Amino acid sequence: MKSGIRMSIAAYIAGITAPKGKQMGHAGAIISMGTGTAEEKKNRLKDSGAMIAQIPSGIPKIVKKALKKHK
Repeated sequence: MKSGIRMSIAAYIAGITAPKGKQMGHAGAIISMGTGTAEEKKNRLKDSGAMIAQIPSGIPKIVKKALKKHK
């Protein structure tokens, strides 16, 4: 996103509430040596300017906000 994407990014990161050390399906399978956690992904996306929904039902709200931003 920092390399020139000129659109808003809306995201939801599953697994934020998973207990530390607990592998949760495919998303948990890609965590390697402590990197790639849900919290880390959320922080990297936020640092890049993405809007992050805290719960899946929050996605429409942030998409609506992004669309208003680009009018």
